[in-house]
Amino acid sequence: MAEAVNASDQPLLVAEGLAKSYGRLNACRDVSFTLHSGEVLAIVGESGSGKSTLLQMLSAQLAPSAGRVSYRMRDGVLRDLAVLGEAERRFLFRTDWGYVHQDPAQGLRMAVSAGANVGERLMAVGWDNYGRIRQTASSWLERVEIDVARIDDAPRTYSGGMRQRLQIARNLVTEPRLVFMDEPTGGLDVSVQARLLDLMRSLVNELGLAAIVVTHDLAVARLLSHRVMVMKEGRVIETGLTDQVLDDPREPYTQLLVSSILPP
Repeated sequence: MAEAVNASDQPLLVAEGLAKSYGRLNACRDVSFTLHSGEVLAIVGESGSGKSTLLQMLSAQLAPSAGRVSYRMRDGVLRDLAVLGEAERRFLFRTDWGYVHQDPAQGLRMAVSAGANVGERLMAVGWDNYGRIRQTASSWLERVEIDVARIDDAPRTYSGGMRQRLQIARNLVTEPRLVFMDEPTGGLDVSVQARLLDLMRSLVNELGLAAIVVTHDLAVARLLSHRVMVMKEGRVIETGLTDQVLDDPREPYTQLLVSSILPP
């Protein structure tokens, strides 16, 4: 995406001085940024750069060693995630957040039907009309390019690309305010990746979602994000608008990433 979205003055998510250490290993060091509604941020870097650790802290799945993450609740109050109870965090994942895993098996119930996977999210936010739930699940299968005739089939019978598209439907059906994506195209062949990326970009734009995407693939960052943060050895070494960073990187490490991964 070439341009940043028009964002509210009030950020949706705020990271301040985030750090995570495991003994002498500093997996993440002094990361700070803000994310606004409707904005997509890509976190890029090589394996071991700290991007997945950062994503886990941002999504309240891992407690930081230092710093804090704050999220603006629907009442407009910015809350420190560290002080939320377990029930409040689960509520966020049911209502406000989605999380797309690299391995769809982590984000789906593989033994129940595709329709049930999508419908469960609707039930979690209070839907109780079975006919409406099934109709909405069918509609979302169509939106993610899955044949509605497969609604009663379990994801274990789906291809890898279909599973990932189903996971996206499950996460977006309730139109969350923020979606975390951890290497969403990882492990898929090139043609399947291209189809999935086009679908994700279309849905993110249509729904006006805020999203944080972790990826080692700069082509994914270019297609999906408004801003990019480049990480190396746990630190953010460069950040800015996606096209600016990828077309004219300032830091030698970013220049190396761009020259070695992106086509000339």
